[in-house]
Formats: sequence, C-alpha cells, structure tokens
Amino acid sequence: MLAHPQSLAGHMLRVHRPQLPSSFFYHCVNQAIAMMQEAVPESLTACDISVEDVPDTSGMYSDHIPLAVSTSPHNDHTHIILFRRPMERQASDRSELRQLIVASLVEQVSASTGYSVDTLDPKNLRGE
Repeated sequence: MLAHPQSLAGHMLRVHRPQLPSSFFYHCVNQAIAMMQEAVPESLTACDISVEDVPDTSGMYSDHIPLAVSTSPHNDHTHIILFRRPMERQASDRSELRQLIVASLVEQVSASTGYSVDTLDPKNLRGE
C-alpha cells in the first residue's frame, strides 16, 4: 500500500505506466483473429470472441485473475472472453501486450477446437 505522498517526508514514490488506448488492444485482437483465420479458416467457426475490461471476480477467481476464459454453454459453440485490463497490467510495453493477446487467444482456441497452437500461430507471434 502506498502512503500519502506528504507522509513519506520527502521520499516521493512515483510509478509511471503509460495508459494504452483500448483501440490498440482491439487492433491486436483483430490481428490475432485474422492470423488464425488465414492459418486455419475453419478454426473460429464455432467460437465467439469478446473483450471485457475485467473479469467478474465475485468468488470465481479467488486466487488469481485470468487473462482469458472460454465457456461452452452449448457444447458445439465456445465463447472466449479476453480481459483487457489484466493483460495491459501484465504487459510492460505494446510489443509484449501484442504477444500476450495472441498467446491467450491461440491457447483458448486451441483448447476449444483441438487445433495445435503451432497450427493456429504458424509464425509464432505469441513469442514462445
């Protein structure tokens, strides 16, 4: 917990992390989707992908905050949710954020469809 700046008696602690506009996040998501559709056109036919700012933490995620989740309310269709703010907090810069988005989305689609991560991301944009 950070103390009030005046109570630090001359020891000011400043944490600067530039805000990334959400448009960059959505641009990266769209690029990742296009990459997977190019690599395996049918890979996303049974997937809905959405972005939310933060996950609902009302008890489901007590020990960690996820970067992405997938649900299958109807066994033949998957809903993948990417959480923008947790990803932005984890990434140190735009390049790392882009890799994190690609990695999270590719892993969720892979788990839902059975396609390997290497098939979905043949250029290894997830940085592994």
